[in-house]
Amino acid sequence: MDHVAVLALFDRDMREVAQPDGPGARVERVGGVVRQVAGEHGWNGVVWSDLDESSADKAIAEQIAYYTGVGREFEWKLYGHDLPFDLGQRLRAAGFTALPEETLMIAEVADLTLDVEPPEGIRFLPVTDRTGVDLVADVHEKAFGTDSSRLRHQLLARLQDDPDTVVAVVALAGDVPVSAARMELVPGTRFAGLWGGGTVESWRGRGIYRALVAHRARAAVERGYRYLQVDALATSRPILERLGFEPLTITQPHVYQP
Repeated sequence: MDHVAVLALFDRDMREVAQPDGPGARVERVGGVVRQVAGEHGWNGVVWSDLDESSADKAIAEQIAYYTGVGREFEWKLYGHDLPFDLGQRLRAAGFTALPEETLMIAEVADLTLDVEPPEGIRFLPVTDRTGVDLVADVHEKAFGTDSSRLRHQLLARLQDDPDTVVAVVALAGDVPVSAARMELVPGTRFAGLWGGGTVESWRGRGIYRALVAHRARAAVERGYRYLQVDALATSRPILERLGFEPLTITQPHVYQP
């Protein structure tokens, strides 16, 4: 894989000309910033910027003023190659909180190992309705220890209003949900994104996450996508590398609370 070329393609397709990630959201281009504006349960934040040392502080202040004015917490999704090079430092100085770093990993679907099946005793259930969304949300809370109300709202809205843009699946041990994940599809691009892969603690280390990645990759192939993208935590990066994903850059969310 040509890392420079693929990263440039990712920046253009998924950031500079980003599409709204769900019903009710809109993407706005203001000066050197591309941002998403959504409702209370949606994701609000900056997805791309074209700034330099002379324009960065003003752009940061403008985004703070805008989102504070509409009463929204928002995220500035910072990538390791974004300019100026001290943009993260400038964000933190302006009052943003930096969350743990993740690695942007991308794979060409044709190069992935896809013949991975769920471990014995595990079956995958496609998520298509509110009952399935509740299972995904329950797993999310147990796996990550965080509130899942935003996920529940967003996933249900996409399944109801734009079902062709999301593939969600829950892993069951008998009738007990033990892992879940989703894939978000962006029509008109070559990228599908893997999100939310989480397994409850007592079921980790058994190959469920790996099988969920392969399951979604096969779905991407069926839908004609060329690349899969993941924002990987340190715990999942080794699994993804074994499957064929390659690290391209670092990404670090910076969150501002009005």
